[in-house]
Formats: sequence, structure tokens, C-alpha cells
Amino acid sequence: MDLRGAKVLVTGATGGIGRALAVGLAARGGEVVLTGRRTDVLEPLAERLGGRAIAADLSDRDAVGELLEEAGEIDVLVANAALPAAGLLPDFTVDQIDRVLDVNLRAPVVMAKLAGERMAARRRGHLVFICSLSGKAASGQGSLYNATKFGMRGFALALRTDMHPHNVGVSTVFPGFIRDAGMFADSGVTLPRGIGTRSPQDVARATVRAIEKNLAEVDVAPLGLRLVTLFGGVAPGLSAAVQDRLGGEKIAEQLAEGQRHKR
Repeated sequence: MDLRGAKVLVTGATGGIGRALAVGLAARGGEVVLTGRRTDVLEPLAERLGGRAIAADLSDRDAVGELLEEAGEIDVLVANAALPAAGLLPDFTVDQIDRVLDVNLRAPVVMAKLAGERMAARRRGHLVFICSLSGKAASGQGSLYNATKFGMRGFALALRTDMHPHNVGVSTVFPGFIRDAGMFADSGVTLPRGIGTRSPQDVARATVRAIEKNLAEVDVAPLGLRLVTLFGGVAPGLSAAVQDRLGGEKIAEQLAEGQRHKR
């Protein structure tokens, strides 16, 4: 799909990765509509990129439909907004569980339904889901986050098949550890030597490529981490044992502690 002149809705645009997505999509000629909760960040960014800002809290179920109505006809949806959810399941309240499920999974599904129906009628459009390698391989203290990201991957793959006859593309982008911005960077976790990272701009470039080439899935991670993820999907039991030996439990604990205040 050609992004020049396309109207692009980006959720979670107030975060570091969301900002990089907005800049990258605007640079390709997209007319960006940016949404998030922090208007102090959202509005100056939208003004700089010549786009629109719409404040929305995707944990509010009514707000999802209202956002799509206010955004109007869009050509590309980039569902990027998500909440961190590292930690043991008993440490979450039921309200916190509901909030994570609503933002990370329900909101993208509902937005895809509402925007996708209009795209299918026009036979033009693309749906992008910013997921995580946690949607391909599970890890300790990640049960809730893994649930939302595994669910997103399955949803997107099936939806891609359903939307193909209507000339609407569906792509999923899988970042690994992203430096400088995002959930991992904000947590302050130190990775073991040899575990590489990628930048928010790498995520933006991968997203643009997925849209323009109509790719089903794109990983944004060094080769080693992609191979580890592949191994985790093929042999989850053995992978869990290897993760424990490599200090995975310590990383999981640091992530949970660093993200606790954002639940």
C-alpha cells in the first residue's frame, strides 16, 4: 500500500515507540491521526507533523468506538497502545487484569472490526498490530502479557486471511528488547551480555515496510534473539529450562518491579 496521502491512525502515540511510528509514517507521506492519553505530548507532536490529535483512554470501552467515529475514514490503523503486565498473576488485582486485557487485546480487536469494515467496503486499507516477541514465546512472570500478545498474533493471522478477498492487508510487528523508549527501556532492566536491542526507529521502519509490502509478520530484534524466540515456540518446556539457566528469572523480576507503577 502506498502511504502517500493515506490517513493513518496511530494509537499509543504519546509513548516513545508511538512517537517514532508517527514520525516514520508521516515521513512516508501519511496524514497522521494520533491518539493517546497525554494531550501535553500528543498535541505538539501532531502539530509538528501536520496531523490531528485525539485524546482517548483505551481502557474505557466506550472510548474505543468514539475514537474511531471521531477519526473518520482511515486508510491505515496502527494499533500500538499497550500496557505492561510483567509479574506473577496473583500480584495483579482483577481490575488490573481487566485493564490489561481491554487495552492490549480488546481495543485492537474492536478497532480492527470498526475500521476494517469500512476498509473492506472501499477495498482499500491496512491494519497493523504492534505486538511483541512475547506473542511467539512465553517467559516466566509473563503469563498475563503473553496471553494478550499470543492472542493478538492469532487474531491477526486469521484476520489477514479473512480480509484478503477485500484487498485489505493485515500485518503484525514483533519488537524484542527496544532501547531508549518503551516498556523495556522504562523499566531500567540490564540485559545479560550478548542480548542485543533495537531502537524505536527500527520499529517504525519495520512497520512502514510491513504496510508497503503487505507482510504478514515482521520481527524487530537481533538474529540471536529471533532464534531464541523460534526455539521457545518449538520447544517451550526446554526453552523455559534454558531461560532459567541464563538468568531469565532475574530479568523477569526486574521487569515486574520496574513496570509495577504502570499497571
